[in-house]
Amino acid sequence: MNPASRDIAAESLLAFWAEAGVDAMLLDEPFDRIEAGKIAPIRLPEKPAAAPIAIRAAPAAGPDVSQAVAEARRLAAAAPTLEALKAAIEAFDGCPLKFEGAARQSVFYRGSITAPLMVIGEGPGQEEDAQGAPFVGRAGQLLDRMFAAAGLTDQVFITNSVFWRPPGNRNPSPGEQRVCAPFLERAIQLLKPRMLLLVGGPSSKAMLKREEGILSLRGRWFEWKSEDGAVELPAMPTLHPAFLLRQPGAKKKAWSDLLTLTERLNRPERP
Repeated sequence: MNPASRDIAAESLLAFWAEAGVDAMLLDEPFDRIEAGKIAPIRLPEKPAAAPIAIRAAPAAGPDVSQAVAEARRLAAAAPTLEALKAAIEAFDGCPLKFEGAARQSVFYRGSITAPLMVIGEGPGQEEDAQGAPFVGRAGQLLDRMFAAAGLTDQVFITNSVFWRPPGNRNPSPGEQRVCAPFLERAIQLLKPRMLLLVGGPSSKAMLKREEGILSLRGRWFEWKSEDGAVELPAMPTLHPAFLLRQPGAKKKAWSDLLTLTERLNRPERP
């Protein structure tokens, strides 16, 4: 190796050692690294083990409403007419909405008591609570205009899945709907409609016992069955008119649903 090459190699080696942290070739005092390696390294105190993370219990399925449902069934079964059923609902204290959201009264139904179509919405709002009838606010007025345009004005019986206003006009809970379900089922038995129109997601899910959203359910035919399986009716979910007021572009879908339902409703009944 010529001198120039050796110089380059030496510079490269020195640069490598410098990068590795070597800053001296020889120390002032001799140092036995072999003996130093025999000294046990100083161990730092171990950190205390972290406390185990508490596992949060799964939320409860909701309050037990079995006693309230049983009482609702007893009162509903004893009602021979829709007016008697209305009185039973007014006297019923098993639904917490009666004491939480309702300011004035229960809200049962409006419309024809011989109607072939039962319309089931979610729950009363402020206007409904004040007047004691379902779908009488802006959303109800839009629904009435749609029924009029489809020729159904005198062919509908309108009610809700709960009969008292939820606080703040929120959606009714499944438990609240379960408590009111015996009265709703008894209304179907007394009215004997030919089909059901389920308005909005909460009522559609409760009546059909399905988990899909309303945009998936709407416009499709399903079969509603009574708790004992004795009554079975075709049922169609559709968009709530309150949603249509917020999203006018969706009115076309709701109108299509209503035309499909009207066509089936107007078919001649088979002998």
